[in-house]
Amino acid sequence: MDAAVGSIETALAKAKRNVAILTAAQAVQGAVAPISISLAALAGYQLLAADKSLATAPATGFNVGTAIGAALIALVTRYAGRKQAFILGGLIACGGALLAATALIKGSFWLFAVALLLLGASSGFVQKFRFAAADASPSFFKPKAISWILIGGVVSAVIGPQIAIWLRESLPGIPFAGAFLAIIPLALISIAILSRLKLPNVGEKHPDSKPARPLTEIIGTQRFITGMLCGIGSYALMTFMMTGAPLAMVVGCGYSPEMSTLGIQWHVLAMFGPSFFTGHLITRLGVERIVATGLIILMGCAVVAVLGTAIWNFWGALILLGIGWNFGFIGSTAIVASSYRPEEADKVQGFHDIFLFTVVALASLSSGKVFNSQGWNVMAYTIWPVCIVCLVALVMLIRKMPPKAQPAQPSIYQD
Repeated sequence: MDAAVGSIETALAKAKRNVAILTAAQAVQGAVAPISISLAALAGYQLLAADKSLATAPATGFNVGTAIGAALIALVTRYAGRKQAFILGGLIACGGALLAATALIKGSFWLFAVALLLLGASSGFVQKFRFAAADASPSFFKPKAISWILIGGVVSAVIGPQIAIWLRESLPGIPFAGAFLAIIPLALISIAILSRLKLPNVGEKHPDSKPARPLTEIIGTQRFITGMLCGIGSYALMTFMMTGAPLAMVVGCGYSPEMSTLGIQWHVLAMFGPSFFTGHLITRLGVERIVATGLIILMGCAVVAVLGTAIWNFWGALILLGIGWNFGFIGSTAIVASSYRPEEADKVQGFHDIFLFTVVALASLSSGKVFNSQGWNVMAYTIWPVCIVCLVALVMLIRKMPPKAQPAQPSIYQD
């Protein structure tokens, strides 16, 4: 008995060390996303001479890149391991940042879009941090591990927008270039942090484990489908609204880029701030209830957005958007993580993230077009039907769960 307790304590200590390292890396390299998203549409709008509806194409490139990164890291991990894959992600961020600054200097819109694709690919690697933390943790610690990783986003929520504000005009006559160049030292710091990782090889099969199931069998389970559906709904809606918000504030209502960027900062803080207690709430109340709460908060975001165009409407909607994403996405990730065994992890996670970020990229691209043709209110109205579909899926999942695995019980987090 004592030996078993000691083994659990040792495993938990190792998990907490890895989670701490990944959280620190998330805090630094996670700033790439708010810098890119807060400036991509505005820089794209500036670079375009005509057809301003394409202004969100660079932001779409970022999300397409995230999907590509999700596929690439699965391949690199198979041959080199997760630690080396994460370091490669940092190097890709350096290359994307340098190319973005070059594109802005040359005034090339499509080169800028390619640069954002590379930055998005590096973000795809960062997205794997949450799964790496969960896979390296005991079952009971998985929700907290995922939540702790996203706590690093609180720091990046401050670093990213402030870099965008303070360095946006740092290169005379070349707006936005200085902010993108600042990504390079951030990525190098992240690489140094990640070099301390000691992750287990989660793909290795234990002698007493069952044979790995085919991918089609795993992704066909109701649990996986519900988790992925709610994750896609939360993330796609968040991206759809967040990408269009700077255009709505600056182009649509005449607010300054600084006010827009501060709105994005509050949004990103709201995305990651609740992570201090989201994992605890999941363990206490059940993951399905937390996801449902997140979806309802997203619906509240839509209500605030359509009430008016005062700055509080935009900022309030963005804050609710961030909180709703946090509950919805962390919870959905926990549901997905409970649908597969360790030896099945990489193939399931790769499929999940490729599908997820492909839909997110489409949401980002449609954001600019919907805003230019229909306006901000129509964008907000889109939230309700998507959330209702996800809520119905959650209810169906809960009704099929056995009594001992009802949402109030943490026992669903089994390998």
